[in-house]
Amino acid sequence: VYIIKVTWSNGGTEVIYRRYSKFFDLQMQMLDKFPMEGGQKDPKQRIIPFLPGKILFRRSHIRDVAVKRLIPIDEYCKALIQLPPYISQCEEVLQFFETRPDDLTPPKE
Repeated sequence: VYIIKVTWSNGGTEVIYRRYSKFFDLQMQMLDKFPMEGGQKDPKQRIIPFLPGKILFRRSHIRDVAVKRLIPIDEYCKALIQLPPYISQCEEVLQFFETRPDDLTPPKE
């Protein structure tokens, strides 16, 4: 689970918690919704940032994999919000960064 501090344009801040699988789900939604920007027709046209792929690993390696993904996930979030508003402010992105009920009771681990 990654801890993300979200700062909205109105200055408000919130802390949210997201599993890697939720980032992956968002990425798939973005590529489906914006095929041109995802480089499906022409890879040179891609502006949607890359997200490191899923990794199969043993239970004992969960923390190591999570730590290795920390910088790429940070870069992904920053790149995503720098995209043109029709992407960075689309419903899927806004919903991803909005506070959810389970963010109010953070994970114990």
